[in-house]
Amino acid sequence: MQRAGRHGRQPPEGGPMENGVGQEPGTPEPPGPAAPRAPRARPRLVFHTQLAHGSPTGRIEGFTNVKELYAKIAEVFDISPTEILFCTLNTHKVDMQKLLGGQIGLEDFIFAHVRGETKEVEVTKTEDALGLTITDNGAGYAFIKRIKEGSIINRLQTVCVGDSIEAINDHTIVGCRHYEVARMLRELPRAQPFTLRLVQPKKAFDMIGQRTRTGKSPGEGRVASGKETLRLRTQGPAVLEEGPSPSEEEAARRVDDLLESYMGIRDGELASTMVEAAKGSPSVAQLAQGLDSVLGEFAFPQEFVAEVWAAVCRPKGDKE
Repeated sequence: MQRAGRHGRQPPEGGPMENGVGQEPGTPEPPGPAAPRAPRARPRLVFHTQLAHGSPTGRIEGFTNVKELYAKIAEVFDISPTEILFCTLNTHKVDMQKLLGGQIGLEDFIFAHVRGETKEVEVTKTEDALGLTITDNGAGYAFIKRIKEGSIINRLQTVCVGDSIEAINDHTIVGCRHYEVARMLRELPRAQPFTLRLVQPKKAFDMIGQRTRTGKSPGEGRVASGKETLRLRTQGPAVLEEGPSPSEEEAARRVDDLLESYMGIRDGELASTMVEAAKGSPSVAQLAQGLDSVLGEFAFPQEFVAEVWAAVCRPKGDKE
């Protein structure tokens, strides 16, 4: 009987195969290119959310900017993203100190404030300043963040903090940024009445069954660690980063105050961006160039830029 050669031998049942040819058990595979290393898995970040006026608790994940965040919330509660006026963190109340901006702490609980009643208010501009501070939600709605005591708007009881400005004299401003709305209001002539169409957030009810025994919403009063936050980007993916230091928070607060005094807006994320730009600018002139390249639409006046640079870069020994 003729003996079979090596290549005529049948592979053992269940033995390894390489390119269709059997290998004897225990025979090492010939060296080849190393298999590509699997990409490192990104951490799965899941946040809890409720509608501020009352709802079951939902879970959202996989968003990289504010518009996607609103879309995720809307999907959970079966509403349109355009129903959401703004979000607060860790409280269902209309608390402008708890607004969701460009950063979310990993332990933060998100409350979405949705459209409530629409109202129209006639205003007569008897002074140059109305006493309004405007901000926006990053998704097309500008709303009132602060009303100055004793101002024109303060005397109108129907206008409240948290009201979204939908139109000025029947001209819709949905889709406008907060600085554009502030500019429109500043440019209105004095002594000529105008109409504001406002949308107030839907009012909260007692939310029986939606509160803990202490009467607080899930997440309300919870203190986030502040160690890590999810930073939402206008372009590109969201990134996980360390929270700002106390000195950076203080600098951002000063810049936010300057934004309000010069432009009638408050925007914590914009203030933080300007702090980062100022920290990398050795002079006012270079800061002005940097801001103009990335925030040119704001048309910041030179004296404002100088105050921003001083607020961030003033030596510690200098007085305020």
